[in-house]
Order: sequence, then structure tokens, then C-alpha cells
Amino acid sequence: MLLDRVKPLDAILATAEKKGLHRSLGAFQLTLLGIGAVIGTGIFVLTSEAAQKAGPGMMLSFVIAGLVCAVAALCYSELASMVPVAGSAYTYTYAVMGELLAWMVGWALILEYAVGASAVAVGWSGYFVGLLDNSLGIHIPAALAAGPSAGGVINLPAVVISLLVTGLLIIGTTESARFNAILVLIKVTALTVFVAVAIPVMNSEHFEPFMPTGITGVAGAAASIFFAYVGFDAVSTAAEETRNPQRNVPIGLIGSLLFCTIFYLIVAAGAIGATGDSSFAQPVRDAAGAFLQPGTSELTARCQELAGMGHEPLACSREALAHVLRSIGWTKLGNLIGLAAFLALPSVVLMMMFGQTRIFFVMARDGLLPEKLASVHPKFKTPHIVTAFTGIVVTLAAAFLPVGRLADYSNSGTLFAFAMVALAVLVLRRADPGRARPFRTPAVMIIAPLAIAGCLYLYVSLPLIAILVLPVWGIVGLLIYFGYSRSRSHVGRGIVDVPETEIADIEPPIPGTE
Repeated sequence: MLLDRVKPLDAILATAEKKGLHRSLGAFQLTLLGIGAVIGTGIFVLTSEAAQKAGPGMMLSFVIAGLVCAVAALCYSELASMVPVAGSAYTYTYAVMGELLAWMVGWALILEYAVGASAVAVGWSGYFVGLLDNSLGIHIPAALAAGPSAGGVINLPAVVISLLVTGLLIIGTTESARFNAILVLIKVTALTVFVAVAIPVMNSEHFEPFMPTGITGVAGAAASIFFAYVGFDAVSTAAEETRNPQRNVPIGLIGSLLFCTIFYLIVAAGAIGATGDSSFAQPVRDAAGAFLQPGTSELTARCQELAGMGHEPLACSREALAHVLRSIGWTKLGNLIGLAAFLALPSVVLMMMFGQTRIFFVMARDGLLPEKLASVHPKFKTPHIVTAFTGIVVTLAAAFLPVGRLADYSNSGTLFAFAMVALAVLVLRRADPGRARPFRTPAVMIIAPLAIAGCLYLYVSLPLIAILVLPVWGIVGLLIYFGYSRSRSHVGRGIVDVPETEIADIEPPIPGTE
């Protein structure tokens, strides 16, 4: 049977204790970790994408995406407190619904972490290019600052930052991540300054019409904005390195998500209402009055045409928040926002790539991937092979694809993983009702189905190409599973614990927690 390979929870916990990672993280560190992973390209860059899809209605999009993440976080909290080991959704699925579905979740998480890191790199590129242009007068040619669909050839800054982060992770996460807590502070301070300047000059008339593209546009924007919340599950990925995970993981998950949701709504309100131009946050239309799709060459051409007329709407900017402040006369503050994004966004690239290596580590520990992938560099003590492989994938995607499209691809994998976690909670409640649950999802028969339905709703609201990415990616994953992984699985071979000699320990600390 295809669903008969379930790894017992007791075996997973025993393996974690025997071959696990050092437990050193507390609730405050986990919350910082969550905030650091969440606040990034989503709010700094995808505000433009949301404005094109929904106009001022993106306020409602933030609420929808935040609610879906909230119910998913409650499900994550129960499983993370019960199974405090590395691997996140992959491990939970393995323990509840078996190896095949666990493989599919782990495979989908590559979209979340690796492709997500590419999206952040492209977002960073936009702020970097704008910062050089506005602060130093250095202009990077469009051909080298964007991919083909955005009117360029290759996004060179995104390539450079991806390779730099890869190199730092190979050299050592301790050396590359000591400033993570400082970078979180920089991001939060920058957004606070934005709110302090934008909210007092907000004009309620700029919110009309509130939903120019209707509920379809709002749902589409919510599906894209969902990327702005991705990262909170990195907290559960760190469960194996957490002190008292039964208490601290739920606090870290829900605390970071609540903080970011409130912050996002206030920032979005300021972006929409601050400018003196009532059409600033409305979607860009073509000459015939039809709404243009984000990430297309048609939108790029129209934005260039509008810029030539002295009008650059929010949807046309690659550095949304800095652009808003410059448009209301705060040029220097806008440049400072750009500087903050320039300094802080690489930490999100690092966190996402770090999370990807953690997923690969656990899959290799289970025998589903070549154990060579989890080998440790003799000098740097990091999983250099899998880090280099991840870095190549991230770099290629960032070089040629626009940020919105990358975010949508990433979301398709993330939504699948989140839905599987919610389903796992329901299955485990029935299959093992007596197991201790330090954190119990409240009203689970309501919350878990809402999480599944919410993930499905956002998934079908993605652009068609992003919807198709998941099944195509899944087919590739199934070919690898049946061609390689299934026959080498530890569980399939009757090994429920990892032999001491079969895989090296990987013990780099979580970024920012040293």
C-alpha cells in the first residue's frame, strides 16, 4: 500500500533525542526568529503587486491572508508542541499520514523556501537599484536590473546577493547571522517610521473605489500577499533546537504572526492613503481601460509611459514603500527606507535558504534523499553540498523571473504544506486521541477545516501558471520518489531509528540566536 509507511511518533522523538540538535532557543528568540523571517519582501515589495491586483482592496486581502495563516498557525502549534523536532510540515505528515504524502510535502516545501528566497532576492534588487539611483546618482541599466518579462535581460543584483548568501551559509551560519536580531530591529524601525510619516497625511478619499477589481481581484491579491506571511513556520522548523518547545513554539508562532498582521494593515493603509494623487494606489489600466496583469511586459511598457508623463503609480514601483515617501516629499526618508530594505532583506534570503537545508537534512536523515547531501564540510561544519545546490537554484530563478511570479510559485507549495498540516491535526486527533498535547488547537473541528478551505481558496485564486506549477512539480517529485527514494527509505527498510554511523550530525545554530 502507498500510505502504509508511517513513522511512529515515538521513533521520531527518540531519533531527535539521539541524533538531534542542541536545544538553546527561548520564546523571545523564537518570536524574533518568526518576525525576522516574516517581515521582508512581502510588505516591502509585494504591496505594489497587491495594488495592481486589488487597488485599496488590498487592505481586505491582508486580512484574508492573515486569517488563513492564523488558523494554520494554530494547527502548526499543536503539532509542533507534540513533535518538537526539525522538519516542520514534512515531519508532521510523516508521523500521521505516511511517507508518500510526507515526501510530497517536503518536495512542496522546496517551492516555499528555495523559490521564496529567489523572490526575496529580486525584491532586494529593486530597493538596491532605487537606492543607488536616488542617493548616489548611480544608474544600473534596465537590462542588468530585471528579468526578461520586466524589460531586462538578467537581474544581476539578485544574482549577486543570492551567491553571497550561499557563500556565507557555506562558510558558517554563526559568522553569517550574528546580526539577525539587529536586522529585525532595522526592518521594524523602518516600517514604524513609514507609519509615523504616512498615517498623519492619509486621505480617506484615496480608498475610493475600494475594490476596483471586485472580490476576484481581492482574492488574487490575498493569494499573492500570502507570501508576506510566509516564514512563521520557520519557528516550528526550529522546534528541535528549542527549550521547552511545548510552551515556546506556540508563543513564537502566534506572537510573531499577530505582530506582523497588525503591522501590515497599518503600513498598507499608509501606502494607500498618504499621497496627494487619488489614483496612486489604483490598478494601472491600458489605453482601452482594461486592467493589466502584474509581472507582464504590457504593464512594464505602460508604467514606462506613465513615468514619462510624470506619474508613477504604486503598482509600477519596484521599491513600494520608499516610493510612497518620496511621492509625498519625504525624499530622504524614502531613501532611508530603501537603505533599511537593502540592509535587512538579505537576512530573509538567508533564513529561507537555511530553512531549505533543514528540510533536506531531515529528509536525508530518513533515507529519502542521498545522505551525501547532509554531509558536513570538514572545516566549516556546515552542510555545504546541499547549501551549494540550493544556492544555484535560488540564483537561476532570481536572475530571470519577476518577484510577483516567484512569490506566486512559492505560495503554491506553501499552501499545500499548510493544508496538509491542518489535515494531519484532524487525523491524529482521531488516530491517537490519548497522546499528550501541550498545546491543543481550540475548536479543532472548526479551525482545521477552515485552514484547509482557506488554503484551497487562496490556491485557486493564484494565477493559472502558478496553480499549474504545483502539480507539475509534484509529478517530478513522484518520479524521484518511486525511482529512488522509496527503495532507500529507512522506514521502508524497517529502520525506525537512524544508525549512529549513517549520517553526520548537523549542528549549525539558527541564524540570529547565537
